[in-house]
Amino acid sequence: MGTHEYRRYVALGDSQTEGVGDGDDRTGLRGWADRLAEHLAEAAPGVGYANLAVRGRLAAAVRAEQLPAALALRPDLATVVAGVNDLLRPGFDADETGGHLEAVFAALTGQGVRVATLTFPDVGRITPLARPLAPRVHALNDRIREAARRHGVVVAETAHHDVVTDPRLWSADRLHASPLGHARIAAAVADALALPGSDDAWTRPLPPRPVPGALRAAVGEVAWAGSFLGPWLLRRVRGRSSGDGRAAKRPDLLPVDPAGGLAGSGAAGR
Repeated sequence: MGTHEYRRYVALGDSQTEGVGDGDDRTGLRGWADRLAEHLAEAAPGVGYANLAVRGRLAAAVRAEQLPAALALRPDLATVVAGVNDLLRPGFDADETGGHLEAVFAALTGQGVRVATLTFPDVGRITPLARPLAPRVHALNDRIREAARRHGVVVAETAHHDVVTDPRLWSADRLHASPLGHARIAAAVADALALPGSDDAWTRPLPPRPVPGALRAAVGEVAWAGSFLGPWLLRRVRGRSSGDGRAAKRPDLLPVDPAGGLAGSGAAGR
């Protein structure tokens, strides 16, 4: 399918696709999927865009809750990005998580939908306390690549580039991209899809910046653990999720303004 034919774009996933880290719940979230929709609209005015992603969702929930809604919208382009919430769980199984993602790929491509996904960076290079998770990230990425090959899914290989672990591309919680990070993700997916006006500029490093000393870095790790890691662990112990009680921010295909400010993507309803 030529890029000029993308008229109905649906995004599935978790907090990253919802846009956490790019805006807030009071003023509204933008995020990389919104940015990608705006890119699409520049080449194809009148494109419709829905975002079914909800923070905290596991791959199984994306399959069970979002896939039926996505199929009903009859998209010609879909993005599927999930699995990080799974790999953070103690009982993570890469094959199981990959199986849910593959089922989503298969169902969408089986209806003739062009599907794009991405691989994940080594979280241990973003925060040292997460280094034990590196094997899980590599295993998940391998499953994503295998499933994508089997179903003709486009993969934005963000895991291959050093810039994706630059702290400036991540928000203070180190789990979600910053506005700059969301812009790079959108550019990566656009490049993988070969959309008009896309290129590999997203892979280029940011200008050098001072490296914090050992003491300052250690203080930063302690502060991060207290502000973000602790509350996250407490939610897990209580069996709660950041997405409890939340619905998709943009469940219907709505028009896209290529200049930004998507209709229906505000904080209302979340």
